[in-house]
Amino acid sequence: MASLSFIIPIIVVAFIVLQATIKILQEYERGVVFTLGRVSRKGAGPGLIFLIPGIQTLRKVDMRTLVADVPPQDVISRDNVSVNVNAVIYYRVIDAVRAMVQVENFKEATSQLAQTTLRSVLGKHDLDEMLQERDQLNKDIQKILDEQTEAWGIKVANVEIKRVDVDGSMIRAIARQAEAERERRAKVILAEGELQAAAKLREAAAVLSAEPQSMQLRYLNTLQEIASDKTNTIVFPFSPEDIGKMLGKS
Repeated sequence: MASLSFIIPIIVVAFIVLQATIKILQEYERGVVFTLGRVSRKGAGPGLIFLIPGIQTLRKVDMRTLVADVPPQDVISRDNVSVNVNAVIYYRVIDAVRAMVQVENFKEATSQLAQTTLRSVLGKHDLDEMLQERDQLNKDIQKILDEQTEAWGIKVANVEIKRVDVDGSMIRAIARQAEAERERRAKVILAEGELQAAAKLREAAAVLSAEPQSMQLRYLNTLQEIASDKTNTIVFPFSPEDIGKMLGKS
């Protein structure tokens, strides 16, 4: 029993030392080894990593593409419309050492930067642009984030604006504005049609005035069209003698 009580502590100590000495990194992980506080091995792994207990420490970094949901942000658009916007960003670590050394918590830092960038970029655009030019806004935000996170060893691959929510009162105002715009366009189209018709009538009048006989024939043709409907009572503005003269001249 005495020997067993002596062996068990040795086994426990050996297990603790072994656990501190050997680390296993997965295929998608890389490790940064610090020796007495200084980086001694960059991008170690995957597989077995051997450390000197008490002297060396290992920090693991996930090299896969990470997905971060940007919490909803209140944004005031350039045309003073209050909207609530949220997005999602896709990024990955390309330099494990910089991600560990240059920033305290690269995940939190990237999330906070995405929130401020989202508000800053969208605040420079009108509501219509937020709704209609979402692809371009995604690219603008992605470019800004990628440039600022490069110093942290992070590559922002994509940004997607998921939702742009507008207050209910603003939705009604936008609907009224859209209806007014449709009415304005309808009136413009009608006015353009009347303008074109007036131009054609002016051309026709010029042709008829050049040939008096054409005017008389047009008058008779109009009378014939009216006479085809027996329910109408026709009042001739000319006397029969005048009509006879016109027929004689034609």
